[in-house]
Amino acid sequence: MIDFGFDKLALIGAVALVVIGPERLPRVARTVGHLIGKAQRYVSDVKAEVSRSMELEELKKMKTEMEAAARDVGQTVQQEVNSAGQAFEQTWSDVGDNNSIAGDHGYVGNSFGASVYKRPKKNWRLKRGAMPQWYKQQQGVRRHAQSGAARVARFRPSSR
Repeated sequence: MIDFGFDKLALIGAVALVVIGPERLPRVARTVGHLIGKAQRYVSDVKAEVSRSMELEELKKMKTEMEAAARDVGQTVQQEVNSAGQAFEQTWSDVGDNNSIAGDHGYVGNSFGASVYKRPKKNWRLKRGAMPQWYKQQQGVRRHAQSGAARVARFRPSSR
């Protein structure tokens, strides 16, 4: 910016005092101060906007780089999964062709001739019914269905 020393400012002040006069000089100085403040704020806003746009460009560049890296990793993982799946399918078909045991019961055996295990279904009612009553009461599990009015009447404080 413009470099003003003390001597230049004193010269400008003396000329302003002669030209403007001592009565209007404080008002003019205040107005000039406000204008200079607005100009400084405008310059700082422009600098901040420029720096934000530069950061935004850097972030966009970083985003595209990260997306490309993620895409490459995804493709690599997909290729590895596909190759492992193909190897598994090849092995499975080889084992199935060589050692398949199928009877009239419909179970397919593994390579050792044993039938495939099927997990039994769990009955949650039996499991829940096997829980002791004292534990249900302690945990707050409701044992009986109760209407809303009955619940309010049950927990209403006594009027004694």
